[in-house]
Amino acid sequence: MKFDCDYMQGAHPAILEKLNEINKCDYPGYGLDEWCRQAAKDIHKYLNCPGACVHFLVGGTQMNAVAMEAMLHAFQSVISADSGHIAVHESGAIENTGHKVHIIPAADGKLTAAQIRENAAYYIENDLREHMTQPRAVYLSFPTEYGTLYSKQELEDIAEVCREYNMFLYIDGARMGYGLTSEECDVTLEDLARLTDAFYIGGTKCGSFMGEAFVTTHPMIKDHFRNYMKMNGALLAKGWLLGVQFHVLMKDGLYFDICRKANIQARKIQEAFESAGVEPYVRSQTNQLFYIIKKRHVEELEKICRFELDHWIDDENALVRFCTSWSTSDEEVNKLIEHIRGLA
Repeated sequence: MKFDCDYMQGAHPAILEKLNEINKCDYPGYGLDEWCRQAAKDIHKYLNCPGACVHFLVGGTQMNAVAMEAMLHAFQSVISADSGHIAVHESGAIENTGHKVHIIPAADGKLTAAQIRENAAYYIENDLREHMTQPRAVYLSFPTEYGTLYSKQELEDIAEVCREYNMFLYIDGARMGYGLTSEECDVTLEDLARLTDAFYIGGTKCGSFMGEAFVTTHPMIKDHFRNYMKMNGALLAKGWLLGVQFHVLMKDGLYFDICRKANIQARKIQEAFESAGVEPYVRSQTNQLFYIIKKRHVEELEKICRFELDHWIDDENALVRFCTSWSTSDEEVNKLIEHIRGLA
C-alpha cells in the first residue's frame, strides 16, 4: 500500500476514458485548441471573475518559475515561508531565474500579514535599499506543505498588506483541491480570484496525469504570459492534453469530489493515530498527515505500506508523513487503520 505521496498513480478513469475517445482526433497546438478553451470556461464557472485569464502548464516547479519571471524584475525578490516549496523542494528554480527568495520562519507552514509587513517595510524604510533586492511578490501555498490552511480572514489581511506595499500575491495550489474541500476551509476559488494576483489549480496531485491551471487577474501578468511560457519551455505543443484533463475534472465537479474523499480518508487515519496515543507533529487539515513515531513503529508500518520518512528526530523517533490521494481506496485505509490500532 502506498501512502507516501499523492501523485504516484496515473489519472482518474474518467480522464483515461476521454483521452481514449479523442485519441485519433487532431487539434491545434500550444493551448489554442477547443479543449483548453472549454477547460478555461469550466474553471471560470467557479471564479466569478470575467477578466481572469487561464493558462495550462505541465508541473508545479515550472509553474512557479514562469510565474515569478512574469512578475519580477531582475532586482526584485519573493517572500516565502521557510517550508515553502520554492524555498525547499525546487532545487533553486526561482534563484535560477535570477530572483532571490526571502525565507521567513513560519509556524505550521503559514506566513502572517504582520511578518510580510515587517519584511516589506524594512526595504521601504531602508536608506540603502538600492543595495538590496526589493520584495515584490508574496508566495503562499494552499494548503501549506504541512497540510494546513489559511482562513479567508488571514488571506484578506495578507492581501491588504500586499496592496499597501505594491506586492503581488501568488498562491501555489499544487494540492488546491484538497484544501478547498477540507471541512475546515472557508475559502473558495472566487475568493482566490478576488484576493490574489495569480494562483494555480493543481492537477498533477489531484487526479490528472500532469498539469496545472494558472489563473491571473493582473494586467501586467496577463501581458506576454504566453511568451514567458514559451521561453521557459512551458508552452506544450500538445497543449490539448492538459485542457481535456481539466475539462473532465472541472466540468461537473469531479475534481472536488475525489479530493473531498481523500480528506475524509485522512481524517479516519488521523483519528486512528490519536486513538493509539500518537500526537501529530502539525495538525493537518487536509490529506497530508505528519507524526513523530517511534523507531519500532516505523519498522512495523514499513512491513505493510509505504510512507514518507522525513527525517530522524533522534535515534528512536522519526518524523513521518502519511498521504491519501484521489486514488486511495477505502480498503487500503481500513487496513492501515487496523495496523495503527495495534501499535503499542
